[in-house]
Amino acid sequence: MTRKTKPLPPTGRADTRPESAPRNNAENRQEGRPGGRSQGGRHQGGRGAQGVLLYGLHPVSAALLNPERRVHRLMATESGRTALEPVLAQAKARGLALPGLMPADRTDLDRMLPPGAVHQGVALDVAPLPEVGIEDICAEADSDHSALVVVLDQVTDPHNVGAILRSASAFGAKAVVVTERHAPETTGVLAKSASGALEAVPLVRVTNLARALADLQQAGFWTVGLAESGDKTLAQCNLTGRTALVLGAEGSGLRRLTMERCDLIARLPTQGPVGSLNVSNAAAVALYEVARLR
Repeated sequence: MTRKTKPLPPTGRADTRPESAPRNNAENRQEGRPGGRSQGGRHQGGRGAQGVLLYGLHPVSAALLNPERRVHRLMATESGRTALEPVLAQAKARGLALPGLMPADRTDLDRMLPPGAVHQGVALDVAPLPEVGIEDICAEADSDHSALVVVLDQVTDPHNVGAILRSASAFGAKAVVVTERHAPETTGVLAKSASGALEAVPLVRVTNLARALADLQQAGFWTVGLAESGDKTLAQCNLTGRTALVLGAEGSGLRRLTMERCDLIARLPTQGPVGSLNVSNAAAVALYEVARLR
């Protein structure tokens, strides 16, 4: 997926660069101890000086290897730096600009990140990724007759959205669509749950979900809402063409207007005293089922 954005200023990674010509890394280096004055001696909730603080080996590694991600500060403990060495070598071989690595101890990182964050000794200060719009997804589908996307109706938990991104990446979905409101911000918590998938699968934010579903339908997507009230199971549906799986929040499920906009409502064949799944688990099962049918 090509992300559309305004031209980057000279301090960021360019959208295109020759593989054999690494840029001067000095322009991306930051001086001082991790977090600088913005720490104030308190947890910063995963906010960096330039945008978002990613943490954990998988999210940080994926961001360092993503040419579309502008990176500013890399902070690591001694063990974290050792774990990142193969990734840093790979990024350098690809000609990707790297920030200077700032030594840190676990106390530094604990203070900068949300309480209980499992950072594995590494944190990366990054700018947000360029935005991808629903029109970009529809345009790309012109050349992919089996494109698959996931649409989330007011799913607000960042752990759930991150886990859904991870499943979407594993099963080949092109994007995860969320509402502009009633959806989590793209934070380090979400990125950690996505385990690197945030760099691979666009998180598309739309202001009007009903209109986004109409746009997907116009582009040839068959929109399938998941709800216990569905007459058919997902396995009984023909999902070999362009498909948008639409899932609602836990408890409330899909809103009435969202269900009315879907081409059909299907269900998972759950049973027993606990007849429903966490939304991220339901998404993983549904994505597997679509992959199996194909």
